[in-house]
This record gives sequence, C-alpha cells and structure tokens, in this order.
Amino acid sequence: MVRVPARRRRAFQRRLLAWYRRSRRDLPWRRTRNPYHVLVSEIMLQQTQVARVVPKYREWLTRYPSIEALARAGAREVREAWYPLGYNARPLRLRDIARAALRRHRGRIPQTREELLALKGIGPYTAGAVLSFAFGRDEPVLDTNVRRVLRRVFLGEAARPADRALWDLAAALLPRGRAYDFNQALMDLGATVCTARRPGCRACPLARLCVSYPLAAGAAPQNPVTW
Repeated sequence: MVRVPARRRRAFQRRLLAWYRRSRRDLPWRRTRNPYHVLVSEIMLQQTQVARVVPKYREWLTRYPSIEALARAGAREVREAWYPLGYNARPLRLRDIARAALRRHRGRIPQTREELLALKGIGPYTAGAVLSFAFGRDEPVLDTNVRRVLRRVFLGEAARPADRALWDLAAALLPRGRAYDFNQALMDLGATVCTARRPGCRACPLARLCVSYPLAAGAAPQNPVTW
C-alpha cells in the first residue's frame, strides 16, 4: 500500500488544483454535466487523441442528441457516424449501453458504480468518470495519464505498482467535494506536462513533490513514500 503523509497529500491537492485553474483545457464535454454527453466523450476518448475527438463529439451529439435517438439507430449507421475514430466496437458498445439504459433505467444513465459496471462496455475508469464528471460524486479515476502521474510523483519512474494500489492512492488523494476538478486536473497534467515522452518536468506544478524529478536517465528518486 502507498502511504502519503497528510501534509504531502494536501500540498499535492493544492498545487494541482491551482495549476488547473490557470491551465485547464477548454473542451466541449467540460461544459456539460449531462450524463449521456459525458459518457459519449469518455467512450470516444478511449485510445484516441483529444484533437480527433472534439469534432466527432459535436457531430455525434447533433445526430444522436439523446439516449433514445442512439438506441433506435442501426448498427451500420452508428459505425458510419463513428468514422474515422477507429476501434469500431465502441459505437456499438455505446448503442448497447443506450438500449440497456432504456430497458433497465427508464432511459437514464445510472448513478451508482454498481449499476454502471453492470452495463456491458463500462469499466471502472468510465464508471468513475461518469460519477465524478456528470454527478459530482467523490469517485477516483485511473486512466493511462493518471497512472503515469501518480507513479512518477509518489513511487518513481521505474516502479510498476499493481492497479489496485494506484486506485487506492487515487482515492486517498481525492479532495472531498472537488472530484470533478481534481480528476480533470490529473488527466490534463498527464496529457500536457507529465507526458510519456519528453515530460515537461521544469514546468510541472508538482516538481517539488515528485520523487522522479528531474526525470532523466539514471536519476535517483528524491522523496519516496512508503511502498
């Protein structure tokens, strides 16, 4: 288990949220709390760059503005509407979720983790994202960017912790009542600063807290936490 002292945890939260207020990206799905719209964005963003998703997200919601509209669509139609995002199982998965929501939840995206995970095509990350971004729940998220940030800051570049440990760490770091901004901030930092290649360590708001700073071949961790 990763143990983070309370003082370090508060510093992490404070620095990350302050950076996000200054630097957050203006993305269309951040202008809505509509659960269906949030779900569409999260499914589209799986393994796909933000720049490619933005125009398709807008086009998709014009064509399928509601769960009901998507549930009525045919398989060929939704595949064509999805093009050219790739991973073509995703639009059918999204349509199946819409149909299940109509059958089981009166056309609404459910508001509990258990009910979301019961919908085929929704995993732990997507459930956490919908709960925190659409419903304002204090739920952690763990995608590729968040994994990288947490690993580098608290464990070091060479560490390969189990996902369960990182989920627990993400939950422990979450400031109550601030899940939306905190989770978005973690993902933005990983996407724009703490990148997989050539991370911008000197511009990172967490540099003074990061055991991997400065990230360079052979650099030794500075302030490792208990593992």
